[in-house]
Amino acid sequence: MVHDLTVIFKKYIEYVIMASATHRDFKNRLYAQFARIGKALSSPHRIELLELLAQGERTVESLAAEVGLPIANVSQHLQALRQAALVETRKQGLHVHYRLADDAVAQLCHSIRTVAERRLADLDRLVREHFAHRDDAEAVSMQQLLKRARTDGDVVILDARPASEYAAGHIAGALSVPVEELRRRLRELPKHKEYVAYCRGPYCVYADEAVKLLLANGRHARRLREGFPEWRSAGFPVASGSEPAPPATTRRARS
Repeated sequence: MVHDLTVIFKKYIEYVIMASATHRDFKNRLYAQFARIGKALSSPHRIELLELLAQGERTVESLAAEVGLPIANVSQHLQALRQAALVETRKQGLHVHYRLADDAVAQLCHSIRTVAERRLADLDRLVREHFAHRDDAEAVSMQQLLKRARTDGDVVILDARPASEYAAGHIAGALSVPVEELRRRLRELPKHKEYVAYCRGPYCVYADEAVKLLLANGRHARRLREGFPEWRSAGFPVASGSEPAPPATTRRARS
């Protein structure tokens, strides 16, 4: 009897050890998969590439020109992102176009930025020094702009990004005026209107430059505190194409 109980107990211990080892192996493999994402994001260049792709799909060549890196280097970074399933591709002629694999990737980039903003004092100092000229009291929040766009016909939303990014997606009702074209297109912008300029995000300077030029030429202008990716992630009205669509009151971005 005692012998039988001893055998049963030993078998039970072996089972527990085996089950624990099997679960430990699962946990190791599980977190290894999670770590693939972290490894893919370990390069600052890759994070910047993802933020650019949050504006719309791009070719390797245009991304390389934007970030100031050789095409071969950018291609390697994109391949690392693709292996981690963060980006997808399509081929058109001789060019390969990259895009974010999912809206969750843009949200991931936003989360990384949020954590860095809250926890890294070095980042805070860097931003304050670089944007010392900014007056955040004059910036417009997304909620304020949404309300004004629906109720105030004198508010004009200006998209200061490149035209290709506007065509890929923009705030519904926004007018595409890339910052490099703004000076020669001032005559299209009546002085009695109020202008809100936006661009890629809070660290993009296109909107700042647009507001500065508009103010210097007798227009009332402010910048949107956030950028287009944040607007789209919030589910606010968006559109695509090269022609502005009227601001919607019920249409929301797809989640």
